[in-house]
This record gives sequence, C-alpha cells and structure tokens, in this order.
Amino acid sequence: MSGNGSTNAPVPVGIDELLERVRAGYDRIGPREAAAAAEAGALLVDIRYAALRDRDGLIPGALVVERNELEWRLDPQGSHRAPEAVGHGLQVVVICNEGYASSLAVASLRQLGLHRATDLIGGFQAWRAAGLPVAAF
Repeated sequence: MSGNGSTNAPVPVGIDELLERVRAGYDRIGPREAAAAAEAGALLVDIRYAALRDRDGLIPGALVVERNELEWRLDPQGSHRAPEAVGHGLQVVVICNEGYASSLAVASLRQLGLHRATDLIGGFQAWRAAGLPVAAF
C-alpha cells in the first residue's frame, strides 16, 4: 500500500454494468425453453422469497431454495447439498421474480463449477405470463 492510502481495489461498477457483464458469460433462456429444459431433466430452482411464493404460487416441480442458501444447497460437493444437486454437469435454471437476482445467482453457481447454470429471462412473472403451469402455494 502506498503512502496515499490507495489500494489495488477493483474499480467499482454499477449494477446495470455488472448484470451486463455476468449475462454476457452464458445464454439465458425464455419460459418455454425453461419448461422444455425441465422436461429434459433440468432442475428449475425458485429463489423467490416466501411472500412472493405465497402471493403468486409455485412452478410445479421446481426446487425452492432461498437465495441465501443457494450455493450451499446446489454445490454437488457440499455437505448441505440438496439431493437434486447430483453433479456439476446438471443443467440448473434459476428463477427469481423478474430475472435480475437470478442472473447474479447464476454467476455464483458457475464459480462453483455448475457450468450449465442459467436463468429465466423475466423470471417467474414471464413464466406465468407465458401461460405455463403455476400451482397455488
């Protein structure tokens, strides 16, 4: 550290730029693609908080994992992993309410080696708007 107090800290970026950078690293999918991926064995993971799930319902078959537990539950090598977290090659589709928080979650999962992780463009709201199945909570 130099005498002027400066460090080698990264240059700050705004959230919009961060989202753009994160999303440039993988292909996001739409609601119908997500439904087809689930049919083919992908794991849909709903990270919305409880009040939104209570209000809007659930995607049938989706694994509900609170955002603050996501990495621990989906790390195939983790001691707290969900039974569905069977390996790094698993296709995971992360779903938040509108498709923002899920993008940041995908970046974290990819750092854990889940190289097929992606998220749903528009989130749960896009799923519902597409007329795909929703179950009451």
